[in-house]
Amino acid sequence: MRSTPAFLPITIEELRLIESFRTGTRTIDAGRPLIEEDRPSPLLYTIYSGWAFRFKTLSDGRRQILGFLLPGDFVGLQDEFAESHTHGVEAVTDVTVCCFARDRLWELFHAQPKLGYHITWLAAREEKIVDDNLVTAGRRNAAERVAMLLMHLYRRAERVGMAREGWVQFPFNQQHIADALGLSLVHTNKTLRRLQQLGLYKLDAGWLRILEPHALETLGDYFDRPLQPTPLI
Repeated sequence: MRSTPAFLPITIEELRLIESFRTGTRTIDAGRPLIEEDRPSPLLYTIYSGWAFRFKTLSDGRRQILGFLLPGDFVGLQDEFAESHTHGVEAVTDVTVCCFARDRLWELFHAQPKLGYHITWLAAREEKIVDDNLVTAGRRNAAERVAMLLMHLYRRAERVGMAREGWVQFPFNQQHIADALGLSLVHTNKTLRRLQQLGLYKLDAGWLRILEPHALETLGDYFDRPLQPTPLI
C-alpha cells in the first residue's frame, strides 16, 4: 500500500513508532462485524485490504450506511470522543486490518506529534465525506444519488490501486446501495437499471466499470479533484 501514490511517504522512525503501537493484525470474514454497535471496542484499526462499511441501526431494524471503507482508512476514532458507542462496522468482503490499542492513542500523539496530526487529518477527511453524503441524501434525486455513489466508490478504489483494466471490485448488493442513499429497494433497482440501460456503467459478477464517466459525473454533480496523498497509519 505504501508504494502507491495515494499515500504520504513515511520515515523509518515514524514506521517503527507505528509498528511499536500495533498490537497485531486480524482477518474478518465477509458479512461479519469488525466493530459491533452495542459493544465498545478497545481497538482502533487501519484497513489493509477489502471493503467494509460503517452503519447505524434503528430500533425497528432499519439501517443507514454512513460510509464505505477501503484500504488505508482509519477506523474507530469516533468512539474516542463519544459518550456511547456510535456505530458498527461490517466487512463486505474478507477484510484484513492492523490493530492499535485505543488506550495508547494519547501516547502516540505525545511521542510523535506529526502522526497525531495525521490522525486528525484523517478524521477531518472522514467528516468531509459525511458532509458530502448528507448533501446527497438531502438534495440529490435518486438518479443523482446513484450516479454520485458509483463515481465516488470507483474513484476511491481506483486511487488506492484496486482497479484492474478499468474494472474495480464492487461487492455491494442493491440493499447496500439503498441503505447508503436513503432509497427504497424498489427505487434503487429501477434507478440502477435505468442508468445501466443508458450505457453509463456496467456491473459484471461483482465488478464495476464506468463506461461514461463524464456523463455520470455531470448527472451526480460530482467533479473529480486532484486529491493530495493521505496519511497511512
